[in-house]
Amino acid sequence: MLNYKRYKRNPVLHYPERQWPNKEIEKAPVWCSVDLRDGNQALIDPMVVHEKIEMFEYLIKMGFKEIEIGFPAASQIEFDFLRQLVDRKLIPDDVCVQVLTQCREELIDRTFESIKGIKKAIVHIYNSTSVLQRDVVFNMEKDQITQIAIEGTKMVKERAKNFPGEIILEYSPESFTGTEVEYALEICTAVQKTWGATKENPIIINLPSTVEMTTPNVYADQIEWMSNHFEDRDSIILSVHPHNDRGTGVAAAELALLAGADRVEGTLFGNGERTGNVDIMTIAYNMFSQGINPELAIEHINEIIEMYERCCKIPIHPRHPYAGKLVFTAFSGSHQDAINKGVKAMKERNNPYWQVPYLPIDPSDIGREYEPIVRINSQSGKGGVAFIMDTYFGFKLPKGMHKEFANVIQKISETQGEVSPEQIMDSFRAEYLNQKEPIHFRKLQMIDLSHEVKTAFDTKVIVTYTDHGVEKQFEAVGNGPIDAVKRGLQEALDLDIKILDYEEHALQSGSNSQAAAYIHLLDTNTGSVTYGVGVSSNITRASVRAIFSAVNRLGLGNK
Repeated sequence: MLNYKRYKRNPVLHYPERQWPNKEIEKAPVWCSVDLRDGNQALIDPMVVHEKIEMFEYLIKMGFKEIEIGFPAASQIEFDFLRQLVDRKLIPDDVCVQVLTQCREELIDRTFESIKGIKKAIVHIYNSTSVLQRDVVFNMEKDQITQIAIEGTKMVKERAKNFPGEIILEYSPESFTGTEVEYALEICTAVQKTWGATKENPIIINLPSTVEMTTPNVYADQIEWMSNHFEDRDSIILSVHPHNDRGTGVAAAELALLAGADRVEGTLFGNGERTGNVDIMTIAYNMFSQGINPELAIEHINEIIEMYERCCKIPIHPRHPYAGKLVFTAFSGSHQDAINKGVKAMKERNNPYWQVPYLPIDPSDIGREYEPIVRINSQSGKGGVAFIMDTYFGFKLPKGMHKEFANVIQKISETQGEVSPEQIMDSFRAEYLNQKEPIHFRKLQMIDLSHEVKTAFDTKVIVTYTDHGVEKQFEAVGNGPIDAVKRGLQEALDLDIKILDYEEHALQSGSNSQAAAYIHLLDTNTGSVTYGVGVSSNITRASVRAIFSAVNRLGLGNK
């Protein structure tokens, strides 16, 4: 039996005054990447120095202005890495590195040694404040926990006086989500006042969801409560650091922004301890999809993925939001049909905004390939096959032809699974373009009759073709070349056919462009209908080939 009674609900803040549900995200927060600390400490095989440098430089390229390096006081690798950044002058003047340390004097001294020569640094101190950790880990009362934070702040403040660069203090009441908000406010205010934060020299108060303990709305309530109760709020940069234990880290961060947070700490693609940190990429792309500038260079997703997977040795899940290989791919027939119609409508209407069903953003805007949006398997439908033919090969199949050709591909997919675009095109050639038996069009000569007096028709054609390999010829007249060829075939092969529809379009631009023609043909004796397709640099020849293709597909050439 599932022993759910072992667990009790975490307390929920009673906060009916909340205002965040009525707000919208309007701008990007201050981003702080913690990939090199929180992300790195969660790796099975932590990064070595050259990998850390590669990621650091790429984070700068992406536009991060605050990057947490790690625990240089606790790890020789992280100390050496930071010193390399300094000695090799790899830290731009507008980028602030962040270093984390516990509130212990020897660690703070070592931390200041690690940042020597840096013009501007964030020194991040923390201590755990939750009810559970105060009880079972530290066995301390609130005033004792508060004193740890105050003493740590004093030590940083004292060393900052003699530091030749600028020091910004960040304080985190670690395990904030398990801390009473009244006590979290008390300890944060004590640190704020000890530091002497002002509007001109603010302190970063970081309120981490160290472990997700309840729904994102509760975290938002906690953030808004804290934001509204801080003294001298303009002397505080309110930061959040959500984890993802309940799978709602992104939602928690977004609601926290509504609730007053100014800054978000997270990692690329959500790497971090347990189920990970909040995924900065997903939040940024979510903003982008709503017409908000994320203030990060995220338009080359494949390049970012390559760097991340190389340095972290963790693959991106194929269904990861925005980044996964399959997230812009539709196998479902109804989805494919809607995407096909959406793209077509947007082009026809010259819509300046991206509005396509099932695709919240244009994949090409973030460097994803456009072609694999639709992939064909046994779940796919007529719209998907038509989309492939148009997007990959330029054939804009008539609407009535969608189902006919999709049925051909469906039989293949039921046997082998996914059908590649190349296989679809091969089937199209076999079914339509290469239908040259038993009658094969060879040559066309047209004569304009419009200048002649008392003629019922304006075009005469002389068509050379082979019938079961034997060369033959017929002459016929009609209202245009297509009508004339149809009449000639009827007489030469003793057929009774009717053209139901005709469409044509250019396949490519330029002097060597080709045209595609589609003929929908009816055998009036049997009621059978089918499409024929022809391609040529001359649209009239393409149309004639399409008629021959349709006749062969109906099996009429064997009469």
